[in-house]
Amino acid sequence: MYIDSHCHLDRLNLEKYPNGLSEALDTARENGVSRMLCVAIDLEHIDDVLSIAEQHNDIFASVGVHPTSHEGEEPSVERLLALADNRDVIAIGETGLDYYYGEESREIQQARFITHMKASAVCGKPIIVHTRDAKEDTLALISAHCDPKIAGVLHCFTEDLDMAQRAIEMGFYISFSGIVTFKNAKALQEVARAIPMERMLIETDSPYLAPVPFRGKPNEPKYVPEVAKFIADLRGISLEEVADLTANNFNTLFKVEA
Repeated sequence: MYIDSHCHLDRLNLEKYPNGLSEALDTARENGVSRMLCVAIDLEHIDDVLSIAEQHNDIFASVGVHPTSHEGEEPSVERLLALADNRDVIAIGETGLDYYYGEESREIQQARFITHMKASAVCGKPIIVHTRDAKEDTLALISAHCDPKIAGVLHCFTEDLDMAQRAIEMGFYISFSGIVTFKNAKALQEVARAIPMERMLIETDSPYLAPVPFRGKPNEPKYVPEVAKFIADLRGISLEEVADLTANNFNTLFKVEA
């Protein structure tokens, strides 16, 4: 069975599902997806995220504000802790740093990232980190503010092996999305081949970044097995081993029963 460790179920494209989200979730389950983590990116839609988790025993939630979210409520430690005091919430985030679009918001992003890590340290729930073109700042802030006993995951990883190894040394897991299946992702594929399987997660990040052979189409949790299949071929191991190890890693990181 597979676990989609990062998806945005409140944002899926449901045009092909007459019965809406419930049908999309059933399709994922039919494709062997046993658990999903619905990840928040702002506080304006947090009720939708929490509601989805509350209605399904195989879905968990996170609470947080994405680094590129420039409008809406700014999170405080107290606000995040209040939201995290929910049995369905197993993580803080997604948060982190994204410098791809410029430098004007760096200070805001860094302060917000620290706020999330403070909340994580208090509630004991791991942090989901988005990082893009911000390698050194991301690692420096994690080193300074993240409790390594709680740690978290660098999701939808697209950086280099050095970053992955340094994050792993600080207790983090590395999660691969459909990007790893892209033909032009040779460097990322080397990272997926090199890191310890005991520190790997898989995800869709749906509705974005559908894996090959569905690239360019709306993504959804039912496609997470495609990521697992690619990694199994890449590493020369069985599909069952990838599924089992990444599922165990998810359960260990987020402290949920198998």
